[in-house]
Amino acid sequence: MIAFLSGQILHKEQESVVVDVQGVGYEVHVSSRTLGSLPPPGGKTALHISTNVREDAITLYGFPDSSEKRLFLLLNTVSGVGPKLALAILSGMEPAAFCGAVSLKDVKRLTALPGVGKKTAERLCMELADKMQTFAAQPTTAKASAPPISEGFALHDAASALMNLGYPQETAWQALRTVQQADPVKAAQLRVDELIRAALRSLA
Repeated sequence: MIAFLSGQILHKEQESVVVDVQGVGYEVHVSSRTLGSLPPPGGKTALHISTNVREDAITLYGFPDSSEKRLFLLLNTVSGVGPKLALAILSGMEPAAFCGAVSLKDVKRLTALPGVGKKTAERLCMELADKMQTFAAQPTTAKASAPPISEGFALHDAASALMNLGYPQETAWQALRTVQQADPVKAAQLRVDELIRAALRSLA
């Protein structure tokens, strides 16, 4: 099983990226947040990989750190949640924010995620709530290319506001990543309106 890939990005699609590892191109499906954080074609990347093997296909799913990979695998244990929906959930919310929503049984916030209806949100809370504390306590292997980033509801709300202003999802998240990487500690303390203004400045 492939568990990790490091190489050069050949090209990026809407929901995947092709990584050249010593002359072999691997198609890796990623969340929109991860896609937005990756460098343009020609840049280098390193992704934690989950390999999904079926009779008719072998599919690779990529994550920027081990925490997001673990959450992806955990999501797939929930009845009715497959890899596609798990990636959609990761596109809409950072692992830390998702853990908080599930722990608080915040069904309203979970149903704001793409593809998550009320019944699915209730199943997520019922089946994962007891596992969130253990999950949060596990060590995380952070991205080698960026410092660890703390994220809560403010960043998600800022991304939604930017998309409401007409910016594509990938562009909105990339702008917010730029703000975070410039000063992760300060970014974690910014209010939604401050994050939006900082992101707009990075896009100017």
